[in-house]
Formats: sequence, C-alpha cells, structure tokens
Amino acid sequence: MIRVGQGYDAHQLVPNRKLILGGVLIDFHLGLKGHSDADVLIHAIMDAILGASGMGDIGHHFPDSDLTFKNAKSRDLLTDVIRLVESKKFKIINIDATIICQSPKLSEFIPKMIENISVNCKCESSQVNIKATTTEMMGFIGRSEGIAAQCSCLIESF
Repeated sequence: MIRVGQGYDAHQLVPNRKLILGGVLIDFHLGLKGHSDADVLIHAIMDAILGASGMGDIGHHFPDSDLTFKNAKSRDLLTDVIRLVESKKFKIINIDATIICQSPKLSEFIPKMIENISVNCKCESSQVNIKATTTEMMGFIGRSEGIAAQCSCLIESF
C-alpha cells in the first residue's frame, strides 16, 4: 500500500531565540517562537508523515500543553514519529518540502538539512528534497515576521 500526506507549519520570528531549520542552527538575529525549538521544516515533515500514516498530527502526539516537549529538539521528535510509523509497518518513499522565508537566504544550508532529515527518517538523502522560496516581500513572511514550511510525503507499507 502506498499513501500520501501533506504538512504545513508556520512560526513567528522573534529576538532572543535560535533559528533552527532542518536541524541546522542558522546564524541570524531572529529565531522562531515556539514550545519546542520551533523548527518549521521538521514540523511540516512530521505532519506529512503522520498524515500519510493516518496517525493524526504533531499537536496530538506532542502537545504544547505538555512540559515534556518544552524546548524539545524537533529532530528527536521526528525520530519518535518514524518509530511510530515503523510500528504501523510503513517506511518513507520520499519527502518533498519547501521552506517559505524572506530572509535569511538558505541555499547553503539545504544539503545539511537533507542529510539530517534522511538520517532521522532512515532513508537515503536522494529520497529527501528541500527547496526554499520567498513571498516576494508579500505578507507576514515577506515582512520577515515569520517562516513557514510545507511538505508532501509518500510512504509505503512493508
């Protein structure tokens, strides 16, 4: 059986927070506000994987009302999601994600993001595609007030 899922996440950019995307610490004067490390890319990927497997979303599995997940590393949560998906006998076929961000520019960080995500998802780096785009200065992202990410994921049973 082959199944598809999609995920989306957005977080506000604020001072005094680290900017972490795809598990990569990016040197920037703002970071993403959130209960965990607020890695929007990994959050969108987790939602896509959970959706494809019919297991809800990250809010269900890692609620922000639970202090266990306060300042959690999203890569650790992704590892937990992969364990859940494997327990249902699914594995990743491919992940295709887009980060929507006016600034900073992200192209130099994408190879490391792909490496991190493929390791956590137990798949080859060729199965993970990450792109970055802007909103051409439009909306909250264009004003550099936040960053969003969206993802599609294909999984199969084994």
